[in-house]
Amino acid sequence: MRDPTIGVLALQGDVVEHLRMLDDVGARALPVKRADQLDALDGIVLPGGESTTIGKLLALYGLMEPLRRRLADGLPAFGTCAGAILLSRATRFPDGRPSDQPLLGAMDTVTRRNAFGRQVASFEADIGVRGLDGPVHAVFIRAPWFDEVGPGVEVLAEVDTPVGARVVVARQGRLLASSFHPELASDGRLHAMFVAAVRAGKGTGKGS
Repeated sequence: MRDPTIGVLALQGDVVEHLRMLDDVGARALPVKRADQLDALDGIVLPGGESTTIGKLLALYGLMEPLRRRLADGLPAFGTCAGAILLSRATRFPDGRPSDQPLLGAMDTVTRRNAFGRQVASFEADIGVRGLDGPVHAVFIRAPWFDEVGPGVEVLAEVDTPVGARVVVARQGRLLASSFHPELASDGRLHAMFVAAVRAGKGTGKGS
C-alpha cells in the first residue's frame, strides 16, 4: 500500500510538530486549511491548541460541516488535547458545567476542559498505553480528560488524579484521541498506531 495521506488541521495549534512526526512514521503529511483538501485524505490529525478558537475557525473557513460529513463517512481521525475535545459529543468546563462550544461530535466521549488545571499546572508523566510496549512520555498542557466514554469506546490509558483515575487516551473504531500532546515528545508511537490503523483499512478513508 502507498504511504497514507494524513492531513493536519492547520488553523491553530501544534501543526508543524504533527507534520514532522507523521513524516517520521511513514505517512505523507500535509496541512489542511480548506474543505476541498479533505477529499484527498486517508486520515486527519486534529492538533492541540485552544478548542473554542479552533471550532470558530472551522466555521469561519467553511470546514466544520464538510469535516463532520467526512468523519461520519469513516475518515480516520486522531485528536490531541484540543483535538480530543473537538472530536467529542459533549464537553464540560473545569467545574463540571456543560459547555456549548462547537464540536464535531464524532466520538462517544464527554471531555472536561482544562481538567488538570491552568497553564501553571501543566506537567509531564510516563504512562502506560494499551497496545504499546513500555511507557509513553506524555506532555499535559491545560489538558482535558475524558469524563465519560460510551460502550463502543476503548480506554487505552488512564492517569491517577486526586479524584481518582481518569481516562487520557481512548479509541473508537477509526478514531483515536489523547488528552496530552504526543507531538511535543520524541515518542512517535501513538502517531504510528494511528497510521497503522489507517493502513489496515480501519474506517473508510479515501485510501482505505
